[in-house]
Amino acid sequence: MIQMVDLQRQYKLLKAEIDAAIQEVLDNTQFILGPKVSQLEEKIAAYHGISHAIGVANGTDALLLALRGCGIGQGDEVITTPFTFIATAEVIAELNAVPVFVDIVPGTFNIDPQKIEEKITDKTKAIIPVHLYGHPADMEPILSIGKKYNLKIIEDCAQAFGAEYKGQKVGTFGDCGCFSFFPSKNLACYGDGGMVVAHNDDIARTVRMLRNHGGSVKYHHELLGYNSRLDEIQAAIVAVKLRRIEEFNESRRKNADMYRVHITRDDIILPGEEPDCRHVYHQFTIRSDRRDSIAQALKDHDIASAIYYPIPLHRQVVFADSETETDDLKISEQCSRDVLSLPMFPELTEMEIRQICKVINHAS
Repeated sequence: MIQMVDLQRQYKLLKAEIDAAIQEVLDNTQFILGPKVSQLEEKIAAYHGISHAIGVANGTDALLLALRGCGIGQGDEVITTPFTFIATAEVIAELNAVPVFVDIVPGTFNIDPQKIEEKITDKTKAIIPVHLYGHPADMEPILSIGKKYNLKIIEDCAQAFGAEYKGQKVGTFGDCGCFSFFPSKNLACYGDGGMVVAHNDDIARTVRMLRNHGGSVKYHHELLGYNSRLDEIQAAIVAVKLRRIEEFNESRRKNADMYRVHITRDDIILPGEEPDCRHVYHQFTIRSDRRDSIAQALKDHDIASAIYYPIPLHRQVVFADSETETDDLKISEQCSRDVLSLPMFPELTEMEIRQICKVINHAS
């Protein structure tokens, strides 16, 4: 069977390094906010050329703590995309703020900057662009809008570690960048983990306190915070993989190129890559009105595929009582009906890609 992500292959490749890194943590017996977390934070800050990186328990908490670090709270409106994982909007609502959905650009699946301003009100306090599937959102106009209306910009980079927009790493444009190290991500651990990056000292200080029960000194609590700490073992694993992230992302890009060569059907829309952008292909997502039959054909040949995301957020039951207008979210709704993600990971072979494409090309 060809899986969506075969985690065993990468583990076997890195086994000696990962096992040694885990053993070092076990030998030191410092499991929470120890040297491995601090070292990883320094390395990720340096990788992004940014002042601060703060390890947290998961990507969802990264978004939550970033929002709080930027002062978002009850009654505030936060503009984002409905075509993403629910965590993006979930954290907004958890703070008793209001997610306001803006439709996407079909070529990249990312928020359409041209439609943001019409959704801004006097309650709008922030924008969360999502670099979906590993393709950077169009940050230049988003930053311009943020500056014009004095809005915080919080980048959801959960699927886009290492992606670049006009030569600059995603996560470094706004007030905060939020990353997930979930096992299937481009840069991943073997459990849950996340990271917030930030330029601003005050925001970073707040996020650091929030992750550790609202305090910077033990038993002294300035804020109502959380228990959201990246643990040492996960940090050690991520640090090993960080050394190879450019190699792994380039392998994803090469695999994407092979998909483009070998998928020959005229009724399939292949994912694009905008000029001056570096897509890192967390997912290789095609579009087709024959989506379901293609997925079934792949399944019949023991090949995995996945639909990210079958229900846009404004259609989720949890947001059913919101006042979101749906007439202007038609592209998101259409994409939810015809997207299909194919197997994508660095160790995927050309032979496997040819096999996948052969099934796709002959599916009824």
